[in-house]
Amino acid sequence: MEKVEVFTSEGKGRGLKAAKEFWAGDVIFAEPAYAAVVFDSLTHLVCHTCFKRQEKLHRCGQCKFAHYCDRTCQKDAWLNHKHECSAIKAHGKVPNENIRLAARIMWRIEREGGALTEGSLVSIDDLQNHVEHFGDEEKKELRVDVESFLNFWPAQSQQFGMQNISHIFGVINCNGFTLSDQRGLQAVGVGIFPNLCLVNHDCWPNCTVIFNNGKIELRALGKISPGEELTVSYVDFLNVSEERRQQLKKQYYFDCTCEHCQKGIKDDLMLAVKEGENKPSQDVVKEVLQFSKDTLEKINKARSEGIYHEVVKLCRECLKKQEPVLGETNIYLLRILSIASEVLSYLQMFEEAAGYAKRMVDGYTKIYHPNNAQLGMAVMRAGVTHWHASLIEAGHGMICKAYAILLVTHGPTHPITKDLEVMRVQSEMELRMFQQNEFMYYKMREAALKNQKIQVMPEPTNEVSSGLFHTKQ
Repeated sequence: MEKVEVFTSEGKGRGLKAAKEFWAGDVIFAEPAYAAVVFDSLTHLVCHTCFKRQEKLHRCGQCKFAHYCDRTCQKDAWLNHKHECSAIKAHGKVPNENIRLAARIMWRIEREGGALTEGSLVSIDDLQNHVEHFGDEEKKELRVDVESFLNFWPAQSQQFGMQNISHIFGVINCNGFTLSDQRGLQAVGVGIFPNLCLVNHDCWPNCTVIFNNGKIELRALGKISPGEELTVSYVDFLNVSEERRQQLKKQYYFDCTCEHCQKGIKDDLMLAVKEGENKPSQDVVKEVLQFSKDTLEKINKARSEGIYHEVVKLCRECLKKQEPVLGETNIYLLRILSIASEVLSYLQMFEEAAGYAKRMVDGYTKIYHPNNAQLGMAVMRAGVTHWHASLIEAGHGMICKAYAILLVTHGPTHPITKDLEVMRVQSEMELRMFQQNEFMYYKMREAALKNQKIQVMPEPTNEVSSGLFHTKQ
């Protein structure tokens, strides 16, 4: 942690600043979790130590709850799992992820005390909890969590006061970082990383955070000078400034004063409508935006039920309404294009999916920071969709662009970057073949695909990443 310094940031409280110069892709620091747990819905599908998804996992023979890749992961987990294991057996049932995470934090405090741990710039005791800002509903949820925790917490363990327990739940509520699986494609758990909690928010940040090989990495998105504050974005940038500010106020209890929010930078692009002779009236725009919001609700319902052909139908109907009215960077158009391309790819309708994916990427490129991780992932998906649609030139170009972004945001050792490098090499070879003999390329591709099992695209998830930190559902 010698590369960073803690300082008091004007209007923000504590923050971190660079103690040396950094360039795009540099790892500023890596930090293991103080405590972390797998989401309730995935406890039997994800290793409780390394958070990798595996087809076959070893189950703890004692509590029958925890699952691990192998004996190595199980052995590494024992220090954090042994109290949890006996508590689950004694309690007779497994508490929810919030209670499990609070308990793991408390057992570590019991072992080590609440002061600074090795490599930490801030202790768990000193993290912000924002309990004093809780509304009535949040206070009610806190009382339920505290009661559930006390029912689960063993009598033989160190007993903590109500204020201490409430503090921990407050910390989890506003500082719980979402953990992804080994390929970075699905949220699988939540953890507490004290040093990361010191990094303040900016809607147009100079850093990004990625979970890689059991640790979070804070990575530079561009040149950072010594003394410059390090920032990350707590929320997705793909919302107008007022909506981002409302989300930040509701979830993190502060008013965002970043330049992009104060000046409404990019808001005009995100709310763009058609220009020229056929520019729509305000009433027509209002009607289409409301139709888009209503359709997105119907789409979410259909996706949650796995009715993907209904999702496609709803997307097509919505696009028909949107296209004469909304500009190509309008966030409601982009949301429909994203869903349509993802679901159509899953249904193996690659040609139509590629058309929507191209428009989505073009819009995202005008809005997002050029080294934004979500932009990189979107471009990667679009590239793969184009490859499946036999559009090798466009597909290879997108895969190369995605690779360049993910080298910065994820780094060369991240599994998804490694996968993308394999795709880049393969698509480059295919592109050369295509350029030398287009007819022969298609013949060989057709023959190869006939002999291969069809690669089904990942099933679309209904999970939308709303921010850097995990919020209780």
